[in-house]
Amino acid sequence: MRISQFKTHQAGDRFRTAYERTLAELWPGPRTALDLPTTFGTTRAYRTGPQTGEPIVLLPGSGGNALMWHRYIDTLARHHPVIAVDTVGEPGASVQTAPICTGRDGAAWLDELLAALDVTDAHLVGCSYGGWLALNHQIHHPGRTATLTLVDPAGFADFGPRFYTWLIAGALAATAPRPLRPPLARLVGNSAILETELMNLMRASMGFRRALPVPPILSDEELHRLRVPALFLLGARSAMHDSRKVADRLGRLVPSARVEIVPGAGHALPTDQPDLVVDRILSTVGQ
Repeated sequence: MRISQFKTHQAGDRFRTAYERTLAELWPGPRTALDLPTTFGTTRAYRTGPQTGEPIVLLPGSGGNALMWHRYIDTLARHHPVIAVDTVGEPGASVQTAPICTGRDGAAWLDELLAALDVTDAHLVGCSYGGWLALNHQIHHPGRTATLTLVDPAGFADFGPRFYTWLIAGALAATAPRPLRPPLARLVGNSAILETELMNLMRASMGFRRALPVPPILSDEELHRLRVPALFLLGARSAMHDSRKVADRLGRLVPSARVEIVPGAGHALPTDQPDLVVDRILSTVGQ
């Protein structure tokens, strides 16, 4: 089985240079970088905020890394330790050494990471693919999670033409001259392309070969196993799924979960409504 890696040494060097530059530009304040061993490779995590307390653990979406949360760090770290993760298998500072083939594998990686961090009561926050990983972790390894905040998570619909069209349109819009990006962002419904530094880092990652599984739809039986307090934030205009159908399904299967459909927001919910998302994270964690 393949693992995620850079196609050439030169591609890896270019990305690492861009990554370190972007980290220095975007990360607010002090941080501790941790490289933690797991069965699936070495995982980079950044820790900031208070030294004690239940940590907020941030998991990025597909193709992203810890830097996608840079606008959230200051606010979240005022009262809680914050750990932002470069997921193994995504372009970042983590290095994958063994394949991740299923959601169960992804859950095992996350459980090993939390164990290495000595975290027993994590407030997991996952965006898109990171939300799918957080859900799988709670399904297969309950016991280390205090709460879940899932930001337009994957795992509730097959990826269809609408989603791939959204991805391609966003990637093309991100290459446009900077003055043209705001109207293009509105046109394609992807505010993430306005994050200029992260878009530059994304272009530097084009030499990265990603080999992680496409999230299958979570089964009814799996969703029935969710027991911790969970908030699902869904973009009303998400290109990934029909948010109303997802909300109705969660209402039937996970009555203890809170579901909020955010008007006017799409799958790029963290950049569409950052103030709302950080407010909901803190309300779920319990500020």
